Amino acid sequence: MYTLFKQKIFQRLRPYMQIISNEHHHLCLIGPMKMPLDVDGNTYVFSWYTWVNHQFIHDAKSTEEVFQLLFGTSLADHQLSSVLVYGDFQNEKEAFVRFHSICHTGDVFSSKRCDCGEQFQEAKKRIVKEGCGAIFYLANQEGRGIGLFHKAMTYLLQEQGFDTIEANEALGFKDEMRQYDESVTVLKALRNMPIHLITNNPNKLKYLQQSGVTIERQIPVWCQTTPYNKRYIETKITRSGHIVIE
Repeated sequence: MYTLFKQKIFQRLRPYMQIISNEHHHLCLIGPMKMPLDVDGNTYVFSWYTWVNHQFIHDAKSTEEVFQLLFGTSLADHQLSSVLVYGDFQNEKEAFVRFHSICHTGDVFSSKRCDCGEQFQEAKKRIVKEGCGAIFYLANQEGRGIGLFHKAMTYLLQEQGFDTIEANEALGFKDEMRQYDESVTVLKALRNMPIHLITNNPNKLKYLQQSGVTIERQIPVWCQTTPYNKRYIETKITRSGHIVIE
């Protein structure tokens, strides 16, 4: 009876699950789910997807095997990435896409030490204005990939005169630790056409192009400079080559 119950639940979820496999990744994508979001004081309905990778689903060959493997198993201790999609993302000629790294301090606390939270909000506005796009919200990329605890250490070093790059390197990390392979795999599953990339970061543009993403335009998105984020933004421009809006 218990097994029959699980089968019935799976049949309800089955239309929303798909396996995405290539030489690099074995993912299970679930969605879309309706996600009404506040964008500049108005509500717009996005479609939300999330996915799990091979370390959780092993060698599952079907969505039913994934369901069986994960049934009753909490993934709360693991960071999982997701994507918000707006409009006819598969077929629309022009789609505006941002690959947004998780930022606990900026996205959740609305910290002014960085521009991450503001960039996320601006990307939503741009996508709604243009009518089609997606925001990939990428886990395991806190502090350019060093994690929240080490990010806290870099903040303390920054308060003692280090810039963001110097602080990362002082803790034994490269300036840039982020990877986008999984999100590129999901992007290709959702859309086979070129995109407009919302980013100031030339290295992100180059990485995505090398991963096979066709990018028609790079669209910078700068936010207000304040005494709290001034050096952070200056470091992005002078040391990381981020594009400035004219």
